[in-house]
Amino acid sequence: MPTEPQAPSRHPLPQPVTRAGREAIAAILAHPDRTVIGLDFDGTLAPIVPDPEQARAHPGAVPALAALAPKVASVAVVTGRPAEVAVHHGGFADVPGLEHLVVLGHYGAERWDAATATLTAPPPHPGVAAARAALPDLLARTDADAPADADAPADAGDGIWIEEKGGRAIAVHTRRAAHPQQTFEALRGPLTALATTHGLIVEPGRLVLELRPPGMDKGVALRDHVRATGAQAVLYAGDDLGDLPAYAAVEKLREEGVPGLLVCSGSTEVTELSSRADLVVDGPEGVVHLLTSLAARLPGR
Repeated sequence: MPTEPQAPSRHPLPQPVTRAGREAIAAILAHPDRTVIGLDFDGTLAPIVPDPEQARAHPGAVPALAALAPKVASVAVVTGRPAEVAVHHGGFADVPGLEHLVVLGHYGAERWDAATATLTAPPPHPGVAAARAALPDLLARTDADAPADADAPADAGDGIWIEEKGGRAIAVHTRRAAHPQQTFEALRGPLTALATTHGLIVEPGRLVLELRPPGMDKGVALRDHVRATGAQAVLYAGDDLGDLPAYAAVEKLREEGVPGLLVCSGSTEVTELSSRADLVVDGPEGVVHLLTSLAARLPGR
């Protein structure tokens, strides 16, 4: 059962280091009912783990979200995972207080609404299945040394983990390889060529290369959601390269007069976000602290 956040004195609100960030915090505190809170999942609400199927939201994430969501216009989890997977791994279903939460899965191509527990999604891109069928042979011809069996299990050999994303994307993880970064770099070119052949793009991340359809990214998903809700302030927290388009969307919204706070869920693996963020926090633990602190300072709706 979600619990109320601790008193403000126990959870001081982290302060942004930039003027734009401080202005955004002030706008959020002044008008929470016109604020969208956007959050990545892996690395932001959930710690990064070697096996992505074992990723689960930080224990404090759901209580913090349940305390915050009723006080703002919307909370949107924006993730490259299938929406239903994020809902399951996050524990977001049937939680009192999360009626204003949506999960924008596959970079916004899917949408799950907590209020109705409904999922909307377009048909899968045919290039994903074609690329998946060709992937074992490609891996076998690289230094990855994977089996050439198209029906091979998700563990493709040499520590490479192939994550199936509901037929809508494929992620190739190298975190468990003997030389994770070297394997990542060896696969980047061949996977990009494979993706191009089948009308897909490659989204690089923290020791992961994802093949997915073009046209949607976290920036498009976040911007569309902010505009649909009519929000006049936005916070976005992420940790990986796939979050850069969402950062760009917030920066664009700022130019249009919508205050925005960029939060980096700190990582030594990715520095591109921390250099642009208004506020860097200590991973999912820090994100939970931030959300809890905000919830404690906002009046109920």
